[in-house]
Amino acid sequence: MPHADLISSLSAIAGSAAVLTGEPAAPYCADQRGRYSGKALAVVFPADTQQVADIVRLCAKDKIAIVPQGGNTSLCGASVPLAEGRQIVINLSRMKRIRSVDPVNYTMTVEAGCTLAGVREAAEQYNRLFPLELTAILRYCEIGGNLSTNAGGIGVLRYGNARDLVLGLEVVLPDGRIWNGLRSLRKNNTGYDLKHLFIGAEGTLGIITAAVLKLYPRPQSTATACVAISDPAIAVNLLAHIRATCGDTLSGFEIISRSCMDLVFKHIPDSSEPFAMKYEYYLLIQSSDVLQSPLDGALRSAIQSFGEQIPEFAVTTDAGMAEKWWKLRMNISEAQKREGISIKHDVSVPVSRVAEFIARAGAALRDAFPGIRIVAFGHMGDGNVHYNASMPDAGKNEAFIRNHEGAVNKLVYAVVRELDGSISAEHGLGQLKRETIRDYKDPLELELMRSIKQTLDPHGLMNPGKVL
Repeated sequence: MPHADLISSLSAIAGSAAVLTGEPAAPYCADQRGRYSGKALAVVFPADTQQVADIVRLCAKDKIAIVPQGGNTSLCGASVPLAEGRQIVINLSRMKRIRSVDPVNYTMTVEAGCTLAGVREAAEQYNRLFPLELTAILRYCEIGGNLSTNAGGIGVLRYGNARDLVLGLEVVLPDGRIWNGLRSLRKNNTGYDLKHLFIGAEGTLGIITAAVLKLYPRPQSTATACVAISDPAIAVNLLAHIRATCGDTLSGFEIISRSCMDLVFKHIPDSSEPFAMKYEYYLLIQSSDVLQSPLDGALRSAIQSFGEQIPEFAVTTDAGMAEKWWKLRMNISEAQKREGISIKHDVSVPVSRVAEFIARAGAALRDAFPGIRIVAFGHMGDGNVHYNASMPDAGKNEAFIRNHEGAVNKLVYAVVRELDGSISAEHGLGQLKRETIRDYKDPLELELMRSIKQTLDPHGLMNPGKVL
């Protein structure tokens, strides 16, 4: 189809104001990290599911590839077009209706373009909680993208990943048909659970246009602890101890290394040491409950009963103090970004082996690259470590990354593999790890994934160049 005819057809479906080309389309063709950029024939903003289906059907007819896009906060280049410029971007940000909320069934049905912040706020209006929490991008990321990447965040320990928070989906398939799987049932044992094909598929099998989400009772009391430790091995055992002591009230367990703290103090205003002394690692632990009874006593007692391995800690129910501590955790990425680029890893291992991963990966990298700076932090409670490497000297860092990124990745991923972990915990594969995954995933798994892709998208039009 000639380009002018394509633009005319897209405009007839979505409206001329909802079709961008040229320079106005450029911001939607690059990722937020600045690592990936491409070109698109057009960026289209459909207003509803039928428009999405009509656009997909048009593209399928002429074998035009499609890149589904939400808030474009992907960290692996999954939501931007390739450089070849022969794709269109379907951005779902206009589709932001909360279709329904059922507080008795503890569910809500939302469109893919709803921001995560908007969904959480809508749930709060009914005194309910949607627990997916990606604080740094809460107001920018959208539910369709959250589900397409199976997003994680700080609440996975208690509530699970995005996959665990979905009961039903509405999906536009690669041929333009609409699958309406918007069921709000907890039990539905009638064959294959098709929604799980699309959650975590990064838009390579179809376009999620709406979802039925699980809601939970809204916590009425919260306690937060900041704990100093000398070694992640202590954190592993403390986590098991607090889970046994505090049960399901435990809703967050994050680890922060000294190098993270130093970067935050250097680059983020109004940040300060939580204690008078400096320590190698810190834990942020959160406990919450629907009951209004105070939780600080139980959390404090659990930490105290753990023993002398905790040199210093504090527990608070004051929201202001807790926010000050969480600010340290949430600004790590921003602080590191101001310091320069780094080699980033989003990995997971069994929770019991997190300390072993940090120790072994650190030893391997320091042996190979003396002076390397390792920034390690993340979701200790579910085994997900964000593990970033760079050289402290900005003048040497760019050359280090250019020359040694592959070697650094191999050293880190070798430890992950030996510990039965994953090279992508919550960010997905996108373009970043599309080739790398071949070396770390079982060949049969890849074969099955390709078979599913071939069945649903035989012409390879859905987000080509990503995942597979």
